[in-house]
Amino acid sequence: MKTEIQAIAHMKSDFPTKFGIPRQSGLVEALRSTIVFAPEFRNPDALRGIEGFSHLWLIWQFSQAVRQDWSPTVRPPRLGGNVRMGVFATRSPFRPNSLGLSCVRLLGVEETREFGTVLHVGGADLMDGTPIFDIKPYIPYSDARPEALGGFTDRAGDFLLKVDFPETLLKKIPLEKQNAVIGVLEHDPRPTYQNDPERTYGLTFSGYNIRFHVKNGVLTVKEVTPL
Repeated sequence: MKTEIQAIAHMKSDFPTKFGIPRQSGLVEALRSTIVFAPEFRNPDALRGIEGFSHLWLIWQFSQAVRQDWSPTVRPPRLGGNVRMGVFATRSPFRPNSLGLSCVRLLGVEETREFGTVLHVGGADLMDGTPIFDIKPYIPYSDARPEALGGFTDRAGDFLLKVDFPETLLKKIPLEKQNAVIGVLEHDPRPTYQNDPERTYGLTFSGYNIRFHVKNGVLTVKEVTPL
């Protein structure tokens, strides 16, 4: 009986580091990513019928948060980083098995010469290179629960920022990436416990370094430079 799992694919995304990645999937629908399968799993038969689904579940690894030990409590960012909750009551990356779960929109299935069949998805919260262990279809009749309670996360919308992105700087970003980067900034990429209005932060996104500061609920972009 096989007891070990292996990555079947990895994610190609605009985030080379974890800073700035949305804290949940689906928050920034404009984000575009590509799932590339490992050579041994590049069999188009394994994807037969997948185009009939609009959304997919991804099971993946928090590859930058793998630890030998674990803690029964963590500090969720949305509670300011000062309140401890049970690890199994959160989606913290610091878990016994470092596994993540994301729901993404399937945008297309493409046959490529270099990577075989790839999946283009929207709204993913995965860093570039993230290992993916499994892909399952999202099934509305069983997966959707409109009456579900969100616990301490129900106030997530209260954290949205207003983004002041000067047109001269925004034009430096490719047009097809502009809505995505604005969405990422609206969801406040800073660690929640950092709220220094004089501090300048840097976000690496799609080959650009975007420098900004936040004051009185407004995120102002100050500089955009290609890497």
